[in-house]
Amino acid sequence: MSHKERMKVIEQEGSGGFALEEAEKLDSATVEKVQGTVDVSEIVAKYDKESAYRTFRGGLEVFIRVLCIALSGFHLFTAATGAYPPQIQRAVHLGFVLVLIYLLYPARATGSKHKLAWYDVLLAAAGAAVCGYIVWNYDVIVLDAGPPTEMDFIFGCASILLVLEATRRIVGLPITLVAVCFLLYAKFGNLIPGMMGHPGFSMKRIVAHMYLTTEGLFGMPLGVSASFVFLFILFGAFLHSTGLGKFFIDLALAAAGRFVGGPAKVAVLASGFFGTISGSSVANTVSTGTFTIPLMKSVGYRGAFAGAVEAASSTGGQIMPPIMGAAAFIMAQFLGVGYVEIAKAALIPALLYYLAVGFMVHMEAKRLGLKGIPKERLPRAWFVLRQGGYLLIPIFVLIYLLIQGYTPLKSAYYCILATVIISLVANNWKAWAGASSSGLNVGPSLAQCNRQAGKDILQAMENGGRLALGVAAACACTGFVIGVVTLTGVGLKLANAILTLSAGSFALTLFFTMLASIVLGMGLPTTAKYIVLATIAAPAIQTFGVPMLAAHLFIMYFGILADLTPPVALAAYAAAGIARSEPNATGFMAVKLALAGFLIPYIFCYNPGLLMIGASNMEIVFIVCTAAVGIASLSFASVGYWLRNLYLWERLVLVAAAITLITPGLVTDIIGLGLMAAVYALQKAFKEGPRHPETVAGKVGLASGG
Repeated sequence: MSHKERMKVIEQEGSGGFALEEAEKLDSATVEKVQGTVDVSEIVAKYDKESAYRTFRGGLEVFIRVLCIALSGFHLFTAATGAYPPQIQRAVHLGFVLVLIYLLYPARATGSKHKLAWYDVLLAAAGAAVCGYIVWNYDVIVLDAGPPTEMDFIFGCASILLVLEATRRIVGLPITLVAVCFLLYAKFGNLIPGMMGHPGFSMKRIVAHMYLTTEGLFGMPLGVSASFVFLFILFGAFLHSTGLGKFFIDLALAAAGRFVGGPAKVAVLASGFFGTISGSSVANTVSTGTFTIPLMKSVGYRGAFAGAVEAASSTGGQIMPPIMGAAAFIMAQFLGVGYVEIAKAALIPALLYYLAVGFMVHMEAKRLGLKGIPKERLPRAWFVLRQGGYLLIPIFVLIYLLIQGYTPLKSAYYCILATVIISLVANNWKAWAGASSSGLNVGPSLAQCNRQAGKDILQAMENGGRLALGVAAACACTGFVIGVVTLTGVGLKLANAILTLSAGSFALTLFFTMLASIVLGMGLPTTAKYIVLATIAAPAIQTFGVPMLAAHLFIMYFGILADLTPPVALAAYAAAGIARSEPNATGFMAVKLALAGFLIPYIFCYNPGLLMIGASNMEIVFIVCTAAVGIASLSFASVGYWLRNLYLWERLVLVAAAITLITPGLVTDIIGLGLMAAVYALQKAFKEGPRHPETVAGKVGLASGG
């Protein structure tokens, strides 16, 4: 692949105009060395199963496109006119999803990506049938309180098997195995001794509970997918079609490119911006990483570090309001509180997370002596805002509508309309202004512009339908987990098991819940992570009197951080594919970068004032300031550099300072500040520190071009 071809790939994957120009200014040999022959599509397909779909030509391709557009059209229609009764709305949603998954995704990863197997046609038809059965017999199912009929049982068994297989194909084996284990637990719980056992349930009872009620397959998880989650995914697809991803990268370049370690700071900012509209850590990593990772390597960062910066930054986008991977809206349903309250509580911890990653990036750049990008090679912030600032209007509209009390469903719907209108107006204005300035006839240019706009709308609807398949399948599968929990009460039993294991210690309970959240969150989409963890892990924390919101944010944070925690660090592994670095080394480096972020959930569980719960404004400011200083202290210790390289004992003192600063209390804060002041004084008094091999290697790499 030639240099120009690779630049085209970067541009197509979301780099901005200025980003592309900057990449072109890099020395061709350097780009050749750092980027190699990275195939972005292969990386995405390897680490994001949703991207490993079949591609067809001819009539089948048209049929798939029509189905995806129809799925989006159905949700836009019901958002505008009002949703159907829950089971009908969810059954139609799931019917579309099952048909599309079996047509698009082969049974094996090595299966043909261009030919459709005959049995997948049968499975797609079966998926439509089991959902159509619910719609056709809705009145009977709702009014009949008797035992399930033979047909109910047959269709119910088929629906369970079809959903499990569809989820395995598009999401992966982990969540499928979790659901299977829960279903087996419902059947064979009588064989388990002790407090985790239960009398067991018959197959008919389990199938009826999962298929004919709103407690299992067609329960709350699929309900949120069939309403506002789909609309927010579609909203993200429309935003992406307007070029918002390019705008974010350009804005990040203008804001941070010229500072020490500028390219890495650009990655942090761009990934944070992009993550607010993205529902996937892996998609975020690949979209922005195709530009930021080669740029970081070109100025001296090691491949593993460059990939880790992108993975840590992209993962953090899932905890940043306003969208938070759509999990915030599900949390509102779980807790019965307004979305605005959740977004407000999540804002400060999310900002602290990015502050932590930014500190780590800055100190690493200082240690290696890396400089920023020359100012003359960067876009001007005002010019970027003037050219593309209008792209932010739909996000401001979303925030305004949610604050005004509109439902998430209506907010997403009106924001999609706003995005379409703003895009049409902007494109027509540009076409008219361009034609006027060149003295050409306006008509043809405007007509061509509007034809293209219509194609873009249909393309966004198709992309929205495709992007929603994985989330919908995961939500349907987690419905089995929720169903077993409501049937057997296993959620409280697991909470009691964690409490027993921790011997009543709050710190150990948080630690074991953290481990459970990371393990259960591996390989799952953001929404599915939260649903599973809210049912299984959160109750243990709440027994200590921690506010429900703090407990749920705790498990959500660590579920999301599973995306950069080996051995199943999908975001880190995707970044490693672009950086051409060793995957596990990149994953562990990403954990190191986000280490201070791992402490933030502990801070707000010990001191909910960080979530703006039960604290005055002055108390909140004090808590945030001490937490930020503690994060900085931990960053210095982790990197091993402050004013100079740190000795081991200095790093240990700074770790102790960080722990005391994040522990609530005036006395501990004074101790922490005193420890940091002592290390700072020693740094000023003794200019020489230990020589780190990485520092020398980094400078050699910089001198040699990366």
